Amino acid sequence: MYGPRVIASMSIVLVVFAVATYFLQGSAVATFWQTILCAILLQTGYFLCVLFLVSRERAARVRKAAESGSVSRSSDGAISGEIRPSTSHLKVSDH
Repeated sequence: MYGPRVIASMSIVLVVFAVATYFLQGSAVATFWQTILCAILLQTGYFLCVLFLVSRERAARVRKAAESGSVSRSSDGAISGEIRPSTSHLKVSDH
C-alpha cells in the first residue's frame, strides 16, 4: 500500500461520498458531518489493514527463521534469537 495512492483514492471516495450525500439529503451541514465520519472510518480501516499486514509479515519472518533454525523457543513458548532480513539479493553501488 503506497501512501500517496491511498491518500488520493481516499480523497476521491470522500468527494464522491459528499456529492452523493448532498444530492440525497440536500443539507450541507449533514453532508459535512457524514463526510467527516466517513473519513474517520476510512482512516481507521486503513490503519487496521496496515497493522494486519505488518503482523502477517512478522509472523512469516519468524516462521521462516524458525524453519532455518536461527530461532529457538524457550520452555514457556517465547521465541528468542535474532531475526535478520535476507539482504544477499541487494546490490549497492555508488553513482
